[in-house]
Amino acid sequence: MAIVVDIDALIQSRGLTVGALADAVGITPANLAVLKNGRAKAVRFTTLDALCRVLACQPGDILRHVPDSPA
Repeated sequence: MAIVVDIDALIQSRGLTVGALADAVGITPANLAVLKNGRAKAVRFTTLDALCRVLACQPGDILRHVPDSPA
């Protein structure tokens, strides 16, 4: 199972920088980079809520599931 984080396109379409989004959400740019690069093991609902509020989107616009290919 893979969860893909689609933040790059949202950041770009809103005319934001990673630093500006991190400040608006209340997390460090390093933690936002971990999330957007797919290295995060978890995301807090409060962080997801803040991302959705700042980006004016739904959680499904940020996160999507990509099934594993059959072995």
